[in-house]
Amino acid sequence: MRPDWDSYFMKIAYAVSERSTCDRAFVGCVLVLEKRILTTGFNGSPAGQPHCDESGHLMVDGHCVRTIHAETNAIIQAALHGVSTKGATCYVTHLPCINCTKALINAGIVRLVYSVAYRTDENAMNFLKTANIEICQKEYTP
Repeated sequence: MRPDWDSYFMKIAYAVSERSTCDRAFVGCVLVLEKRILTTGFNGSPAGQPHCDESGHLMVDGHCVRTIHAETNAIIQAALHGVSTKGATCYVTHLPCINCTKALINAGIVRLVYSVAYRTDENAMNFLKTANIEICQKEYTP
């Protein structure tokens, strides 16, 4: 059976998450506009820096600061390659943190589709709602 678009792009987000180098959360993100992939991102260290799976976690206040989150990496890839994300949909395996939420809002994302409500942040949810971003949870089993 042919999958609907949300299922299709969520499956791709999970495939992207397999590249994550921080085992605290394997997160993948796909930014899509008009049913076309703009960029992808996964949890990993900045270019040329050691990864968690090589050097261990760099923990500060319970968070690994060695890693750039998947959503931020997808936005960075768009900026690096001159790709506008205005009006795009973000497919991400896990509900974004507050910092990624703010970045997605400023990147012009209009729709967020996620699978896992990992550490749901009420502030992040309120920011998304205030920005009129459509939020959809899409159950997915890889």
